[in-house]
Amino acid sequence: MSNKVIMVVIDGLQYDVACTQMGFLNHLVETNRAARLLVKSELPSLSRPLYEVLLTGTPSSINRITSNQAVQLSMQKSLFHLTKEHGMRNACAAYYWVSELYNRCPFHYVSDRQQADESKPIQYGSFYFDDAYPDSHLILDGEVLRQRYQPDFLYIHPMGIDHAGHLFGANSKQYRGKAIEMDSILASLLPIWIDEGYQIIITSDHGMNQDGQHGGTGAEERNVPFYAIGSAFLSGVYEQEMPQLAVAPLICKVLGIPPAEAMIAYSYPFLAQ
Repeated sequence: MSNKVIMVVIDGLQYDVACTQMGFLNHLVETNRAARLLVKSELPSLSRPLYEVLLTGTPSSINRITSNQAVQLSMQKSLFHLTKEHGMRNACAAYYWVSELYNRCPFHYVSDRQQADESKPIQYGSFYFDDAYPDSHLILDGEVLRQRYQPDFLYIHPMGIDHAGHLFGANSKQYRGKAIEMDSILASLLPIWIDEGYQIIITSDHGMNQDGQHGGTGAEERNVPFYAIGSAFLSGVYEQEMPQLAVAPLICKVLGIPPAEAMIAYSYPFLAQ
């Protein structure tokens, strides 16, 4: 079994919209090729704090990334740090806030747009800074990194759904349409990744409310999907709600590396190993 992981974090994707609009992902669930769970995001349900949650497994009260205005390097060990420390190669195609959290802060728009430095926590990176950057381009940025560098851990983070939600609200054809579009983009690459033996995690940082906002405690802002695809996982729909803090230590388990000391212990009903 391969322990290489691709993690796709689809910014701003509600659980219910993922279940009703993303036909190929849910086809994989229906045909016993994927697991699906509901994850409840940490608070505040904001982007920068939740990038840190997903990548370090620590809450904002511990990691100090308490708002989108907390522009600083993380003080925690992320999945990028851990893979590098254990002799693995990592890569990242994501919004520039991820680079600011782990490589350099503030972001330098020219020199930090494309990165290749194995001494840094994020060793290979392609970063965007326009919220309207097309999801199709971003997913292919990640695929280029995968093909070029063959990373053990690849993090891909598109923002088109979140952008549409802010402009039009969660109960809009534009928001739902972006979810359908993302599903179609993933449908072109997931079979390739599956055939090549990757363990694939697809989730979101937070949801979106009808006002086009997030940050609060409502279910529409906190409930996000979690799909697990690959030989490391047992397929099916699981009723158990998983805390978002459990995502980073799960990825450590699948990669076969020890979790950071600050990460929680959790029992995963869908884990085959």
